[in-house]
Amino acid sequence: MLKELLDSGKCFKLVCGAGNEDTVEVEKLVALYSAAGCKFFDLSAKPEIVEAAKRGLQGRSAYLCVSVGIKGDPHVQKAQIDYEKCAGCHKCEEICPQKTISHCKVKKARCIGCGKCYSVCKHGAISFTSENKDLKEVLPPLIEKGINCIELHAMGENDEETFEKWDYINSIYDGFLSICISRGHLSEEKMINRIKKMIENRKPYSTIIQADGFPMSGSKDDFKTTLQAVSTAEIIQNAKLPVYTMLSGGTNSKTAELAKLCGINYHGIAIGTYARKIVSKYIEREDFLTNEYLFNEALKITSSLVQSL
Repeated sequence: MLKELLDSGKCFKLVCGAGNEDTVEVEKLVALYSAAGCKFFDLSAKPEIVEAAKRGLQGRSAYLCVSVGIKGDPHVQKAQIDYEKCAGCHKCEEICPQKTISHCKVKKARCIGCGKCYSVCKHGAISFTSENKDLKEVLPPLIEKGINCIELHAMGENDEETFEKWDYINSIYDGFLSICISRGHLSEEKMINRIKKMIENRKPYSTIIQADGFPMSGSKDDFKTTLQAVSTAEIIQNAKLPVYTMLSGGTNSKTAELAKLCGINYHGIAIGTYARKIVSKYIEREDFLTNEYLFNEALKITSSLVQSL
């Protein structure tokens, strides 16, 4: 059971990306990381992505979580390029961790909304559109497919939308729920008060708080990159709430070490950007799932990361 995995304090969660709608990549990632011992996967809330993950499991036992968000959340936004402003410098292509941009065009299925392209564009050619989905259409088909958790990205400022979506999720699903939250747009006090209100009618330890330090920033493997994730988890821990705590946002192979040094009693670590980056050169090969040597080389890398908890 997912509860037992969380109680162990050794829950490694692979974040395939709330905005990652590339079924081929998701199947490869799940196949690789489940073989490495990962038993918890975060997925885009689409039936075809859940099916791709199940294919990737190849019969292995694991838990699947789908992520949804409120308007303005970076995890559910997609980049777009204004071709009249684009100077064709290709810096956005070079920095994109998902290899989403080619010839100044965005392949939206692969875009995870990380904002790295925006940060290097000096011509103001890049903006974002919010992929705000109607949960009444999105979630029922996914629940029928047998998902194990629903995560709401609740880091935006709009309280009304946050609680409206949260109440709806609670009304249709009685399993584990996860709240992904950060201090980006919220003060520490408002973040904790929001969590308290969201869990007030839920059973103790039926909710995961994904403490998102700096969303989608884990491209480097050092202590500084993961510092904000540990700091956010400390705020959750100090509030003494009846929840499971999972570190995310800038997480890497140093996260567990730093958390332990800081006395953080976490239940799991969710890793996305870094976990995908370290195997990207293998995953992008078309023969990845059929080339045993290639797969095993990547497996050595992922096994080390999964065991770092």
